[in-house]
Amino acid sequence: MSLFRLDASIRGEQSVSRAVADTAEAAWTRTHPSGLITRRDLAVSPVPHDAWPAAVSAGFVPADQRTEQQVRAAALASTYADELVAADAYLFAVPLYNYGISQHVKSWIDMLLTEPRLAPNQESPLRGRPAALIITRGGGYGPGTPREGWDHATPYYRRIFGDLFGLDLHVSEVELTLAEVTPAMEPLRDLARQYLDAGHTSAGKHGELLAQHTLGLAA
Repeated sequence: MSLFRLDASIRGEQSVSRAVADTAEAAWTRTHPSGLITRRDLAVSPVPHDAWPAAVSAGFVPADQRTEQQVRAAALASTYADELVAADAYLFAVPLYNYGISQHVKSWIDMLLTEPRLAPNQESPLRGRPAALIITRGGGYGPGTPREGWDHATPYYRRIFGDLFGLDLHVSEVELTLAEVTPAMEPLRDLARQYLDAGHTSAGKHGELLAQHTLGLAA
């Protein structure tokens, strides 16, 4: 059994999304201790800035007429797609940045959509497979907060991973992740810890759910 894990936080060891995803991964690993985990860390290895335009243009050129840049970009898109197609389950750890999706994740998704197997007009080869999505937000975006409605990332992730790729998506959300390091947010730290605990609990359950689903596939 195999799990694909995506990370994108630029905060390294301080990353909350990585820590919560570790909880989900640990739950999956308890059921599949010898399972294969494929990791893609977009903060460490971001998509080259010129790859997407080249991958798009490659789609309009016969393979034997592509430039070296187009060949490399198309090959990179295929590598990204291969990692997804080969997996049985998925764990995406993605933060909210500047009210939207991380540029690293957006570039990765854009590359995937140039790959014929994952193109928007194709039946997704990932349809029905289970996925855990970890969403972390530095501030508060819930009902009644000053930033209610400003989270433009979560709806996008649901649309791409759930609707377009057809994954059976299970979402864990954690807010106020910057409270511990932001003096102005000190009054919110107790609430932030509650959100974090709830996020770990949710992620653990979703990791177990992925494990049970893949266990069923192996039966």
